[in-house]
Amino acid sequence: MSSTRKKMSRRQFLARSTKTAAGLFAAGAFASCASPTTAPCTKIHALGANERINMAVIGIRGRGEELLTSFARIPNVRVKTLCDIDENLFAERAGELEEIQNFTPSTQYDLRRVYDDKDIDAVAIAVPNHWHALATIWACQAGKHVYVEKPCSHNIFEGRKMVEAARKYNRLVAVGFQNRSMDNVREAMQFLHDGKLGKIYMAKGLCYKPRDTLGKCPDGLGTGKEYEHFIWSEKGVCFDADYMSRVHYDIWLGPAPKRPFNYNRFHYNWHWNWDYGNGDIGNQGPHQFDVARWGMNKNEHPAKVKSSGGYYAFDSAQETANTQIAVYEYDDGTILQFEVRGLYTNAEDGILIGNLFYGSEGWMHVNGTEWKTYYGRKNEPGPCSQTVEESADPMDLSGSGSGPHFNNFITALRSGKRCDLNCDIETGFMSTVLPHLANISYRLGRELKFDGKREKFVSDGQADKMLSRKYRKPYTVPDRV
Repeated sequence: MSSTRKKMSRRQFLARSTKTAAGLFAAGAFASCASPTTAPCTKIHALGANERINMAVIGIRGRGEELLTSFARIPNVRVKTLCDIDENLFAERAGELEEIQNFTPSTQYDLRRVYDDKDIDAVAIAVPNHWHALATIWACQAGKHVYVEKPCSHNIFEGRKMVEAARKYNRLVAVGFQNRSMDNVREAMQFLHDGKLGKIYMAKGLCYKPRDTLGKCPDGLGTGKEYEHFIWSEKGVCFDADYMSRVHYDIWLGPAPKRPFNYNRFHYNWHWNWDYGNGDIGNQGPHQFDVARWGMNKNEHPAKVKSSGGYYAFDSAQETANTQIAVYEYDDGTILQFEVRGLYTNAEDGILIGNLFYGSEGWMHVNGTEWKTYYGRKNEPGPCSQTVEESADPMDLSGSGSGPHFNNFITALRSGKRCDLNCDIETGFMSTVLPHLANISYRLGRELKFDGKREKFVSDGQADKMLSRKYRKPYTVPDRV
């Protein structure tokens, strides 16, 4: 289909849909899109359609800024509190919120004090990966509902504990896999689940995202021009003694080992350090892992994983790979492939970030929210997505951005039904396991067999040790939540 198609409104799209598309949009058409791993439709205390929902956003830099401004725009939702270990951010973010909701939020650097506030109904978590699990578990224990960014956990043990906490304390916990709430992606997944490409025998996730070098930065704070290359942020802020006097670094470290401050382990750069992040296969990758698993309709863990790669071209402090390939095999022999290319590369069928699915009758291209299908040896074009104009209105559930997913979380809070979540914590956990398995295989340098029912490796104590981590007290993810 030509890339020059005219954009049509949502109303026009629904009016002009083909029989195939109309069938997919019919009432209940997406029922099978929900993962069977999601628990039964447990009822919680519904907050009600007219009741104001008070939220806190924990982690307000980067993705957190989008969370706080988006939730604040939803009617009858108030972002009451902003929380971040970096108090330098408070004035600007509070000002943004005041313009949106005509209410000045309180600020707090310690999330534990946020959880003490009985007026907070739910929290949105956009902190580094190594904090996702503990922040979620503590929130559930304090009676808060949770929207947590991907990947839901820093390791596999933590993800399982998050599921247990959500169930034990009867809290709604949603994971930020926003593809789950995008109409075109849901349509594509239903197309696959309906067998329109025959039996899906292989899926591939692509993360082709060039990243520049981190360089090397000494431990400690900058005091002058000699540090400019390494420690000046994109806004020209120097992480010197004055700036760091308003940063609560010990809380930032949290469960991770005690280490001196280093800019290459701090804002955003934490992604490329094993203590805090999971590399690009665990950063951008989880979105495409989730789509791949969803399209394959796999609601169990793979039986085998083999991942290899390395860090190429640069001499820097980065610990994680910038080029990585992972291959998973399920018990029925189906294959999931994933590839990270962090240097300079071509696209694959025009896709840099997206997915490919291969069935016995044809294949599917998923690039963002656009999908296309091709059949037979001649690659004859089949059904494809319709172009839907993206709306800036956060209440427009037909949008292709994150708005529908944020709205889905609020809708579930109002209904009080876990099954109304498009990505419940167990669904998010199942997809998060995949990059974690790849990284364990990559770091050990060998293929691994995984017992999905026990969530342990098969006769491999060395690999089992990497299912969790050593925690720094008092920031411990407990065995019993």
